[in-house]
Formats: sequence, structure tokens, C-alpha cells
Amino acid sequence: MLARLSKGQANVSELAKPFLKEMSLPGVTKHLKVLEKARLITKGREAQWRPCRLNGEALKDAADWMEQYRTFWEESFDRLDAYLKTVTSKENAKGKSHARTK
Repeated sequence: MLARLSKGQANVSELAKPFLKEMSLPGVTKHLKVLEKARLITKGREAQWRPCRLNGEALKDAADWMEQYRTFWEESFDRLDAYLKTVTSKENAKGKSHARTK
């Protein structure tokens, strides 16, 4: 839904269309309410039409917040990778020395 809104405003029916096989219209509406409550989208009112728009400022805030965690997890995975390489090389060395003694 956010990807669709990045192309411009859309109403609830337009946003729901790709998801109606997996999700009911009330489910889509609940999802949009969550996005609205999180300030990621805004919903307007133009007669019977309820256009939804991205809230770029809130999206930037969310992206900035997630960036901190992305950096943290990348560094954590790099440390884990380095540790696993040392453990694997020690196990391989043990296996080779054990094979020589047989």
C-alpha cells in the first residue's frame, strides 16, 4: 500500500484491489487505520472519496529510526560471521589432526 501511495494519492478501493484475494475490505481498512495512526499516511475527505496520501515527514522519521537498527544488526551479523569462521577453522583443524592419528 505504501509503495502504491508513493506513486500518488489513491482511495481505499484502489489500495485494496491487489489484496482482496488474501484480505477482506474491512481488513484493508484496519491496515490503513494502523498506517494512519502511525502517521505514515493521511486520509482526506472529498465528498464520497477518501483519498490517502503518504506522509513523507513521518516516513523519513521511521527510516531514520530503522537505520540505527540496520547498522546495529549488520555489525552484529559481521561479528557473528567472523566468529563462525574461527569456530569452523578450529573444527577443521581438529578433524585433520584426528584423521592423522588414526
